[in-house]
Amino acid sequence: MTGSLLQYGQAELPTENSTHSYWHRDPSRKLLGHRTTSDLPPKADIVVIGSGITGTFAARELIAGGRGVVMLDAREACWGATGRNGGHCHPGVWNNTPEVARFELATFNLIRGLVAEHDIPCSWHVAGGVHPIFPPEVLAAARKRISSLQQHPDLRDKAVLIQDSDELAARRVAPGALAAVYQPNAARCWAYKLVTWLLERLLAEHDAVAFNLQTNTPVERIQRRGSSWILHTPRGSVCAGDVLLASNAYTSHLLPQMAGLILPVRGQVCALEPLPGAPHLPHNYVWIKSEERQYFTHQYLIQLGPQGEEDDGGEWSLSPAEDRPLVFGCDYTAPGRGEGISRDDEVDPILSRILHMGLSKAVKLLPGDQPEREELRVAYEWTGIMGYSLDGGPWVGRVPEALMHNLDVEGDVGGLWISAGYTGHGMPVAARCGVAVAEMMLGKEGGIQVPIQWIASEERAERARGLDIPRTIEEMGTMMVTE
Repeated sequence: MTGSLLQYGQAELPTENSTHSYWHRDPSRKLLGHRTTSDLPPKADIVVIGSGITGTFAARELIAGGRGVVMLDAREACWGATGRNGGHCHPGVWNNTPEVARFELATFNLIRGLVAEHDIPCSWHVAGGVHPIFPPEVLAAARKRISSLQQHPDLRDKAVLIQDSDELAARRVAPGALAAVYQPNAARCWAYKLVTWLLERLLAEHDAVAFNLQTNTPVERIQRRGSSWILHTPRGSVCAGDVLLASNAYTSHLLPQMAGLILPVRGQVCALEPLPGAPHLPHNYVWIKSEERQYFTHQYLIQLGPQGEEDDGGEWSLSPAEDRPLVFGCDYTAPGRGEGISRDDEVDPILSRILHMGLSKAVKLLPGDQPEREELRVAYEWTGIMGYSLDGGPWVGRVPEALMHNLDVEGDVGGLWISAGYTGHGMPVAARCGVAVAEMMLGKEGGIQVPIQWIASEERAERARGLDIPRTIEEMGTMMVTE
């Protein structure tokens, strides 16, 4: 399928070349160019499309359940959003419904436990998350949300509204903020290293019948014949009984009916060199800022430390700058910016200006009354494509027949599954969604229960097509109050 044939909002295939992510500066030598078998297997039990966090956690569960998995990726392993993110695992508690907050906290704990159990070298560090608040509309929503959390004993201590100026300063929030929300359950994580560690382990522990990873093998189209799905790639075709679309923003390329349900949005991230003598940032930070014509940007920041270790009294400030970058990201859903873009082979100069010069407006980098530097040196800058769900929630489960109208289908319509559409918030969601959809594929009962509103269905699709993503501060504030 060529770009000229794409309908509005439909994703292209991932670009062959992409901007260079900081997270890929030390790639897995075992996985670069990896093909478990030199030829593409003609048949498979299950094909998983996508090798990010969703596909990897789903594959683990499927293999543990006795199924054979062929995993296909258009580029290198974990070269999409998981390998191009902002380094957060930051559950939404105060800005979500209680049901979703619990799901995200459970995902956070799943990853934390897995990293601890296997000592996975992925720079995992629980730092707590600070949400500086600048727009009055967001402060009003935060007050209402934090108050409502008091009705839920298991959540009431998971988010705290801070309005005291001294405490805001201690959290390194810039003076212009009206308030901030602090959440203790937030971590920084080198997600590429987490996922590639898991993939390497799957390859080491299983033969090619159980797990076969084929990188640089884009799926160009899918069709149904009888009881099998046929996946067409430049290297040949694969027939499978079940297919999982773990392709997030790119899902609509293979399933065009998703074009009005999951919108590709390009985000941009840079790794900034810390200032000499600047103390290490103690937390993760997430905030929204008003831009031109009341459109807003969603911005997020972490600072890495050597091997993700605890700061032991200033040692981090003596380590090489490249080992402790300020990883600063930005999403801008205004028309003509990242919205509807599925190419990550270039950067947006407008977002570059925000990223290079906007950090000190939200976070205090230098101690005391020292004036902040207006612009920081950029070591890496890259883009990544997120899948924005029009109704705000991931799409998980069996793909309903109504979403297959544009596919070439002869025979029954079973066996096509999806877990995608994380709206730039996949780290505290995607792992358990991947496990949950795998359990559905296995027919397993009593496993992970995703929020009912996330289950893919024809009725949900009909409702979602009348919605739109929030683009202005006013729309965001309204959504947060009424959700």
